[in-house]
Amino acid sequence: MTDLEARLRAVVRGEVGFDVTSRALTTMDASNYRRVPVGVVAPRDADDVAAVLAVCRERGVPVVARGGGTSIAGQATGTGVVLDFTRHMNRLVALDPEARTAVVQPGLVLDRLQDAAAPHGLRFGPDPSTHSRCTLGGMIGNNSCGSHSVAWGTTADSVRELDVVTAGGERLRLGPDWAGAPDGLRALAEGELARLRTGFPDLSRRISGYALDALLPERGADVARSFCGSEGTLGVLTEAVVRLVEAPRARALAVLGYADESAAAEAAAGLLPFGPLTVEGMAADLVPSPEVLPRGGAWLFVETGGESAGEARARAEAIVRAADVMDALVVTDPAGQRALWRIREDASGTATRMPDGTEAWPGWEDCAVPPARLGAYLRDFRALMAAHGLRGTPYGHFGDGCIHVRIDFDLLTEAGVARFRRFSEELAELVVAHGGSLSGEHGDGQARAELLPKMYGAEMVGLFERVKGAWDPDDLLNPGMLVRPAPLDSNLRFSVLPREPVDVAFGYPADGGDFPAAVRRCVGVAKCRTTSVSGPGVMCPSFRATGAEEHSTRGRARLLHEMLAGEVVTDGWRSEEVRDALDLCLSCKGCRSDCPVGVDMATYKAEFLHHHYAGRRRPAAHHAMGRLPVWLRAVARTHTAWLLNALAAVRPVAWAAKRLGGIAPERELPRVARRTFSRWWERRRAHRPDTRGDLVVLWPDTFTEHLSPAVGRAAVRVLEAAGLRVALPPTVHLARPPVGDGRTVALDPSALLRGRGRVCCGLTYVSTGQLDRARAVMRRTLDLMEPVLETDAPVVVLEPSCAAALRTDVPELLHDDPRAARLAGRVLTFAETLERHAPGWRPPRVSRPVAGQTHCHQHAVLGDAADRRLREAALLTGELSGGCCGLAGNFGFEKGHWEVSAACAEEQLLPSVRDAPEGTVVLADGFSCRTQLRQLAGVRGRHLAEVLAEALDENRSQPPARRHVRRSGHGKADPSV
Repeated sequence: MTDLEARLRAVVRGEVGFDVTSRALTTMDASNYRRVPVGVVAPRDADDVAAVLAVCRERGVPVVARGGGTSIAGQATGTGVVLDFTRHMNRLVALDPEARTAVVQPGLVLDRLQDAAAPHGLRFGPDPSTHSRCTLGGMIGNNSCGSHSVAWGTTADSVRELDVVTAGGERLRLGPDWAGAPDGLRALAEGELARLRTGFPDLSRRISGYALDALLPERGADVARSFCGSEGTLGVLTEAVVRLVEAPRARALAVLGYADESAAAEAAAGLLPFGPLTVEGMAADLVPSPEVLPRGGAWLFVETGGESAGEARARAEAIVRAADVMDALVVTDPAGQRALWRIREDASGTATRMPDGTEAWPGWEDCAVPPARLGAYLRDFRALMAAHGLRGTPYGHFGDGCIHVRIDFDLLTEAGVARFRRFSEELAELVVAHGGSLSGEHGDGQARAELLPKMYGAEMVGLFERVKGAWDPDDLLNPGMLVRPAPLDSNLRFSVLPREPVDVAFGYPADGGDFPAAVRRCVGVAKCRTTSVSGPGVMCPSFRATGAEEHSTRGRARLLHEMLAGEVVTDGWRSEEVRDALDLCLSCKGCRSDCPVGVDMATYKAEFLHHHYAGRRRPAAHHAMGRLPVWLRAVARTHTAWLLNALAAVRPVAWAAKRLGGIAPERELPRVARRTFSRWWERRRAHRPDTRGDLVVLWPDTFTEHLSPAVGRAAVRVLEAAGLRVALPPTVHLARPPVGDGRTVALDPSALLRGRGRVCCGLTYVSTGQLDRARAVMRRTLDLMEPVLETDAPVVVLEPSCAAALRTDVPELLHDDPRAARLAGRVLTFAETLERHAPGWRPPRVSRPVAGQTHCHQHAVLGDAADRRLREAALLTGELSGGCCGLAGNFGFEKGHWEVSAACAEEQLLPSVRDAPEGTVVLADGFSCRTQLRQLAGVRGRHLAEVLAEALDENRSQPPARRHVRRSGHGKADPSV
């Protein structure tokens, strides 16, 4: 333990972390920059903050305040001690609806303040797209804005008073009339009144530099306002009194379509006289599904408010009539508005990839110009990018003239970095020529502070340095930011990554086979750090369960980045810190779809485990559950399921088995079916219907085959009722076997010498990182499936996790085998099969409400649109919840995962079932989801195929009058469904 660490532990009541994990997690924010801290402190209160500053002042160690770590200019990184306010100093201290104020701590997430203010009809005005994870302290430090700044201004406009601790240990209460001003600040400002009155551009989004004009007497000499946007360089915020605004009772969203972004930019300023709440712009390059928007190549999102929905709509329609648009859409439905806003909010992540997959980076993320000049500025900006051979898609706050853009800088080579510098210098001159600000929202940090002389001149920048000296004479707080800045092309986070290819198992097709490029996908947007999930979202259940950064997708990506860098995490694939962070990753794949940049931590985890345990002893759970298909096939061959179930019911035996297999003692062992699905299939050959519909090949996954064959039987019943011919995959590898007669017949005697086998997606091997074994299993499967691939038959997979593995893991792990991609292209879910291959079939009417959860792999990889339509056709009403059940295959069974597994289930799944009305059908297509429901809630979840199969039998057995009664919604619900 270092002397600094020991001293901090002696005087601080919060956590002090000088360990590898704590440091690795805070080397980066959401910018291009990386600085390695010596340690991290999570203070409990202002006394802890003062104690840290005192210790660091004695030793000359810099201090950096950090909130959500979503800053885009590098100001939330540092080489000294990082203060993490999100762990303890994250409370809403008070809320006064009458005064319309709130007292907040710096680590409070903005959405938590909004949630508390909403019942009073109030809200905090500024709302960055990162509102679900950014903190009030970070917003004050950066003077953040957000989409509603045309109505409610910047964070500085919403600040009343600030409590800060200076580097010298003074505790100040900042406010108007020089309240809290440190010694020398007033004299300094009053000696420069002429410069303060003339040296700042008249621009609402002028965030660059220090806001010294707030100290003018005609502006109230407001020290708190001048502190906003100082990026932690003047003092450390410990508490703030902020102003709230009245929220409109109703809102409408007008989406206006234009030919291109220039046309949208030209139109934005003309809409401001109508008093909109937002005027946001974005182009088609950033919209994954433009069909949900009006016709056009670019759009303005213009929100209006009113006392009623009619008034809000009328204002939106007035704007549509006044705007010269190609097409327009007005939405008043709150859910529809949220869906449209998500498109805009995800742009900060979507923009990190060009349409062709090329990486794009921040650096010139938020310049601002007068709104009336925005169209001209964008044309000049495009021309400058073209001159440098660069590409980017602008979007952002068109009504304020503030543009966000990620540009495809090459920050990996010396020549590319040099071009980055030249472009930055020329763009700064262009912004100033248009009367703009280098930063219009995210602050200067390291990205732009070096260029502030181009905007303000040497004298004003010199004044900034003198002001910094008045607050922080020893340059202790966040040095290298704003004044005496580090060069904009130093400390780049990419410079430490290996230049040579890293030998990996997966193909990483979206990243050109480059594992470091896959890890670079995480740019720190931190959508994975949200403390709640709405709608069908999943990411990141482990973070929501623990609240720890290392259990977020971003935190794990940071550790992998540092593992590749080799400076903080020094033992590469053998790193125990990376292993421990990945241990609580559920491999739910939620980040694959919910992360705006498509980070796939489930794949990265499998890759890491593959290397980490290469040539080493694996945990018992990897053998017990990773090789589950082997053990279950052995049970089936020996007909010992009855014995296994009987032994599992004996507590001492079950305890010993769980201890030996690395299984959580709190878990029940699932019962193994006495008759497998395939055995049932073989015995019913003579009774199969003679159908002439499309051939479909039903995949007998391990879970359906051995643990829940009733699902397979139900699926066969429904598929055949829909007129489809059902077959199972071959179990022997034949030269030219028949496919489609529903039988497993060997016509080539030599095939019998090669033995029988079963298809398997390899999921359990992948999730435990046994990738060599997974590849062998997958290749055997492809050999067996060759005759199926010669037909047009789809492969119907009932278990969502297995379907997801076949669609993604198999082709990405066997990227050198073209059969893998062919098989992935054939995989359909149960609902997709009925929709595509039996379009004229109508399901039986169940006429019941549903509860349950969409399987996380279905949400992330497969999509559930077909399932929704099938449920609607069957009159199954209601929505399934999002999140993850928490069992997640082997995860919830492994020793040490019980608490997190149960916490994940309690987030959405279990409450949705408990709150469901009587007669509700509990849907759970995944075996893990059904198991979790049974073990934690005593509820039987059913696959959709089971519900439809039972309804088919009921409709056939009931007399017409009773069927009529059930379909019309009358009569008593059958509790067995």
